[in-house]
Amino acid sequence: MATAFKWALEFSSPMQLIALAATVSWAFFAVRLLYLGRLSQFKQVSTATITRCLALGFLNPALFYWVLFTAYDLLPAQDAMAINYTWGLTLPFIAACFSRSFPSVIEVCLALLSYVGILIIVTDGNFTGFEFENLIGVILAIGSTVLWGLSWVINTRTVERDQVDPELALLINFSMAVPVLWIILISTGSLPHLTGGAILGGIYVGLFEMGLAFVLWMKAMQLTDTPIRVSSLIFLAPPLSLVFIATVLGEPVATSTLTGLVFILAGLAGQQIVSSRKDVGSDNTELS
Repeated sequence: MATAFKWALEFSSPMQLIALAATVSWAFFAVRLLYLGRLSQFKQVSTATITRCLALGFLNPALFYWVLFTAYDLLPAQDAMAINYTWGLTLPFIAACFSRSFPSVIEVCLALLSYVGILIIVTDGNFTGFEFENLIGVILAIGSTVLWGLSWVINTRTVERDQVDPELALLINFSMAVPVLWIILISTGSLPHLTGGAILGGIYVGLFEMGLAFVLWMKAMQLTDTPIRVSSLIFLAPPLSLVFIATVLGEPVATSTLTGLVFILAGLAGQQIVSSRKDVGSDNTELS
């Protein structure tokens, strides 16, 4: 993901990339739902639900991906990637706020452990000088995790409450975002130059990172009896991503990035353990 984003941004601005990718992703979901015969379900969706899904399109994909891509544009790929993986911590905190079940002291400490990792990365391990290479990029990268958490929780609650096909809800999200993004580009005179790199980057990000990735994730969660095991696969991605960043982008991996990533993954692993114990505890309570 990080390698693809950084490479694609060599040919397009963040706004241009999200417009191209969102268009591809919209087409992917439209064709997929039409082929599977599920597009007709749109007639059964209430006007209120459609309105909510359209409004959510401003949040994700429009705002979220613009913030994320801008962060990748400003920061080294390895820094943006490492910070972005703290979404695994941000998401449960945001979900807790909506459900009014506040996190435990252990969960707060684990979150702080991960954010120490971010601090190590963005200061290059130099706590005495305490200088950020690109503070705006760091803020945007952290902000993107908040936007992702918000959009995921709100969209999930909408889908569950209104009994909407998750992919159909995403198609409606994109149906709002795509025209808005292109209107912004046209009004600012920033239409992308459709070079081979720009087109390929938009297709790859839209199809694989924003389209197929969601479908495969949802399918995996439906097929497994233990979602915690599937979500644990997140820990395989950062090391692999660093390999691609170093080999494809030719970006030397800093020691501070590796150290910070260890802290971030330790916090995420701790959260996984705490969540699994909570699930086991609730199951035992129901059985008793």
